[in-house]
Amino acid sequence: MIQKLNESNALYQGEEFEENTLFSGGSLEGKTAVLRLRRVNERAVLTYKQRFHSDSPIKFQREEETEIADAEAMSAILISLGFIPALVYEKRRKTWQVNNVEIVVDELPFGFYMEIEGDEDAIINTEKLFGFEHFEAEEMTYPNLTLKLGKRNGDLIEARFDTAIIGV
Repeated sequence: MIQKLNESNALYQGEEFEENTLFSGGSLEGKTAVLRLRRVNERAVLTYKQRFHSDSPIKFQREEETEIADAEAMSAILISLGFIPALVYEKRRKTWQVNNVEIVVDELPFGFYMEIEGDEDAIINTEKLFGFEHFEAEEMTYPNLTLKLGKRNGDLIEARFDTAIIGV
């Protein structure tokens, strides 16, 4: 995948390391929604995602996000409001732009995954352009994969890289 993207006219945007903390509790209980605090270098982003039912392998969801000046202060506010850190997953993300879509290749402690973000027709056309249309779609989200494959640390479930090999 990466070789095909690098040899194409796709514009490489770079690589980032992320730490994602998902909160549970409060008004999230019983919803197909998550509240995520993502730390990327010195930046932090708070995101609310709500998944909509779809029979398609293409995922449809509401997503609202905003950049946060102080991740630790935001975490303290969320905890004060009754949300609790439920799981943490780390990932290394490489990003490309092509034909009005964003293509990312994510490495998580439990595997590699590709996402193509854009409208449905652009996603399908991009899959065909690169020969990705026969790839099997992963129905589980990163949080669900973390629940399944992560390690329990008290009340928190984590999927972290071995710190000895992080070089990003």
